[in-house]
Amino acid sequence: MSEVWTFHSAGQIVFGPRAAAQVGQIATRIGLQRVFIVTDQALIAAGLLGGVRGSLVEAGIAVDVFDGGEPEPSLAVGEACIEQARRCNADGILGLGGGSNMDLAKTAATVIAHGGAIRDYVGDDQVPGPVLPLICLPTTAGTGSEVTFAAVLTDTENELKIPILSNYIRPAVAIVDPQLTLSCPPKVTADSGIDALTHAIEAYTAIDNRQFPLPAGEESVYQGCNPLSECLAEKAITLIDEHLVQAVSEPNNLAAREGMALAATLAGLAFANSGVALVHALQAAVGGATHSSHGAGNGLLLPYVMRFNLPACLTKTAQIAKLLGCDLDGLTQDEAAEQAVEAVQDLARQIGIPQQLRELGLSADQIPTVAEKAFQAKRILRVNPREISLSEMEEILHAAQ
Repeated sequence: MSEVWTFHSAGQIVFGPRAAAQVGQIATRIGLQRVFIVTDQALIAAGLLGGVRGSLVEAGIAVDVFDGGEPEPSLAVGEACIEQARRCNADGILGLGGGSNMDLAKTAATVIAHGGAIRDYVGDDQVPGPVLPLICLPTTAGTGSEVTFAAVLTDTENELKIPILSNYIRPAVAIVDPQLTLSCPPKVTADSGIDALTHAIEAYTAIDNRQFPLPAGEESVYQGCNPLSECLAEKAITLIDEHLVQAVSEPNNLAAREGMALAATLAGLAFANSGVALVHALQAAVGGATHSSHGAGNGLLLPYVMRFNLPACLTKTAQIAKLLGCDLDGLTQDEAAEQAVEAVQDLARQIGIPQQLRELGLSADQIPTVAEKAFQAKRILRVNPREISLSEMEEILHAAQ
């Protein structure tokens, strides 16, 4: 039984409008002379690279750019990124973009520092020591990758997401500038935002740290819910309720963008200590089978998993209803908890998240295979507040089909 909890974050968080203008100064302060930027062509077309590169160059820092980032990046893209990073001999790596680009940056920083291949570092605590200094600038509000220990790529051959999980890959600096999210399209804003809500709710309802079932002698970056992750998750849920719909419907609303940027970072801090659980186990397998958006899959599955988990976290789920602004006057705790599930589903519907797995391209005959793959994700299933069987996984997937 775990009785002691710890809390990890990025080395420094710099938050606020125009914070990205400080990147050159920050890179100089941590001793960088040649920075390798990981981004994608869409962000370059949107004009987001110029200011970041300009700040670095003005500070006297040499810059190389990898522009081959893609959504849900494959191992092949990860290898291409690493190869280019090796050639430029950078002493620091900067991830500019959504979680996918930041995950590529983390992967490159790991392999460049320690050699070998990406697969050598897959799983819990397989990174043997510090990686190249990382600076992350998110351009979406969702993954929280700027403060987390995770980098996730896609094994396209086996249709499965593969994670590198280590506190060594937390960025040295996270620069969260809400202005960088203004160019984020509505669909990406919606998918990212519901992803942040999933992170917050799974962190909030995770098994308590004191009951976290970690086998003797085994290490894990996850540790179950603790008092700090709990309060961060609560604030994130409230901010998402206040700002997500507006951020999707009014893309240029900086106040909404700032609220969501803060929510995503807080949710990232929460889940990157307590852990994510059943929603993510299911979505990793669904996403591998359908190549669909991680956020959309999480948002679709979240209410179904919340309903399954109700017997194990009724009080907290009722509290989620309150955080989401539900009118709970006269309701029992059971009724309030059900309101939370319905509120999450309604929020997802409002911002255009698909409501059935078949809309993501998953067929009914794929469900047994998807459930079997999800059932193997023991490292995160033990974070879930309620134990689940393989048949119960299939039931959830059929209900969402």
